[in-house]
Amino acid sequence: MNLLLGAWTIGLILSLLALGVYISFRIFHFPDITADGSITLGASVAAVLILQGWDAFLASGLACMCGAVAGATTGVLNAKFGIHKLLSGILVMTALYSINLHVLGKANVPLLDAKTLMTTAERAAVRLLGGVASFNLAGWEVPTPDAAALALALLSAGLVAGGMYAFLRTNLGTAMRATGDNEQMIRALGVSVENMTILGLAISNGLIALSGALLAQYQGFADVQMGIGMVVWGLASVIIGQALVGEQYLGLTITGAIMGSVLFRLLVAIALRWGLDPNDLKLVTALFVFGALVLPELLARTRRKAAQLRHA
Repeated sequence: MNLLLGAWTIGLILSLLALGVYISFRIFHFPDITADGSITLGASVAAVLILQGWDAFLASGLACMCGAVAGATTGVLNAKFGIHKLLSGILVMTALYSINLHVLGKANVPLLDAKTLMTTAERAAVRLLGGVASFNLAGWEVPTPDAAALALALLSAGLVAGGMYAFLRTNLGTAMRATGDNEQMIRALGVSVENMTILGLAISNGLIALSGALLAQYQGFADVQMGIGMVVWGLASVIIGQALVGEQYLGLTITGAIMGSVLFRLLVAIALRWGLDPNDLKLVTALFVFGALVLPELLARTRRKAAQLRHA
């Protein structure tokens, strides 16, 4: 049960990363690998501020803003200086590695004795349940701290998803989605494609940094290496979500990204439980994303050939 709760909690926390990748990858078709640096930036800023006595909520908010600045920087490099999309992300991600080291002051900062959002939620849950350390749920013994962390992650994902859905249905959000679909049309309507791209990447990396801030508080540490390969994780979540619910409706695509993140984390947890070497995790993730990207096209080709043979 602890494994399941942990997988759900991390999956929900990383769903914010998936939503950020959804904005850059699906809406703007921007291969933004700034995510690998901005998630660590969010974790680093939140961890350092919390250790300095800042309120965990304010520290997480400031971490989100720092991620937005990183994303906007990538957008400026691409939109204002004409640097290739991929190279813009690489430049900012590379710079963020040194920035994160300066923020942390060392490679790893523990948060074991700090007052974080997770510890606050755990204490509130313990008080709400009358001081019990665990409770019975459908025959399962559930530790109260784990249930509190899951509830906080679920609340965070729900609030962010709801806010993102509402924003993307506003005039500004609609213009942002139209920018990704048809640049020429939106430019003809007088909308600045460059500014839309900068704003979109800022929102994307802000969400990713917020995910890093929550992840650091859940795991109890921030590490300068924790962002490596996370953009692939976000891509996998978005692709799984798309396979589950399709991409015709905005609400379903947002929900699908969250479902994809949770399901992907569950699959990883099951694989590790069955003996997968943790050193192979990134390799397996990359292979999984590769398969998810090419299999739909291969199946479509197979169906087209089969239809042609039937009509021949």
